[in-house]
Amino acid sequence: MQPPPSLHEVFDAVLDGMIALCPEGNIVWINEPACQMLDTSRESGLGRSLADLMGKTHPILDLVTAVQLNHRPTVEGEIPLDRPFRTAQVVDVSVSPLLSRPLEARGVVLILRDRTAFADLHDEAAQRERLASYGQIAAGIAHEVKNPLGGIRGAAELLQLRVEDERGRKTAQLIVREVDRISGLVDELMVFARGEVLETRQVNLHQLLDEVIELVQAEPTAQDILFEKVYDPSIPELPADPDRLKQVFLNLAQNGVQAMEGGRGALTISTGMALENRLKGKGGRQQPTVVICFEDEGPGISAAIKDQLSTPFFTTKIGGTGLGLSVARHWVSRHGGRLRIDVSHGTGGRVRVKLPLFPEAADPTKGEKKP
Repeated sequence: MQPPPSLHEVFDAVLDGMIALCPEGNIVWINEPACQMLDTSRESGLGRSLADLMGKTHPILDLVTAVQLNHRPTVEGEIPLDRPFRTAQVVDVSVSPLLSRPLEARGVVLILRDRTAFADLHDEAAQRERLASYGQIAAGIAHEVKNPLGGIRGAAELLQLRVEDERGRKTAQLIVREVDRISGLVDELMVFARGEVLETRQVNLHQLLDEVIELVQAEPTAQDILFEKVYDPSIPELPADPDRLKQVFLNLAQNGVQAMEGGRGALTISTGMALENRLKGKGGRQQPTVVICFEDEGPGISAAIKDQLSTPFFTTKIGGTGLGLSVARHWVSRHGGRLRIDVSHGTGGRVRVKLPLFPEAADPTKGEKKP
């Protein structure tokens, strides 16, 4: 008869990360999943403070401090967990006090549950529903708005020819300009309804990103922005529509620049292969997945507005149309990928794009060829 497994073996087999801290905040025990989450080993992690592994401003440290003070357990959902050499994780965190009798604090126990895959799947399902509803809305708007706009524009042009005073002509010109602006917005929204076929060819992802960076650097608002490129040179060319991907990356880069108040800061664009939580094909099998990450040093993205950012016509920018991110999501989805906006805690914004390295062939019966 085999001897029963030790507690170390049992806790290492648990999928959740488990960490025990002494009252001073140093790690006195850690299981293997937690070591993987924090990119450390058990030998190097023991005796170190949690702040050394996570950073002194990480929100998990605030949870630990609160539990140490009030001796009450707490739970917090979907906290970003940065890892220096791998894609960031999203974790649910529970912190419980270790108490002796009489009630004397002996430290705390942390449980870290990886929610990255669940969060991505939840985003993907919600994204599919939103894109489908946007298509229905766009078709309805086009039907109800485009025809009357044509009549209004024609009437304004006639008015412009017939009025004799300057004020009347300027008013007619204003009507024509505003009608054209509204028509342009409707045309942008129609991208969700038309379902255009992608014109794919082999694309060098890094060359495409370099072109985007060159375009953004030429803008006046980006003169004092530092562009940092962290590319994985092992990524091969992938089949994609370069024009549509450039549209996506340009929007994300511009958003990152505009998020940095005063036009100063760094925009980091990184690429790499996803080792975990990869995209799945139609048969449910995981696909080789490329991750493109845009990180800025702005005020960050709050949970209150994260889900609204990809809603058409919702914008936090003065003069913005609110269509950029929703259109970007659409084109990433058409490539079989996923766009995720990560909630931050005042440490900058981060948007991740996942693309399949070998996308499955699209149904040729769907959509129309783009002009």
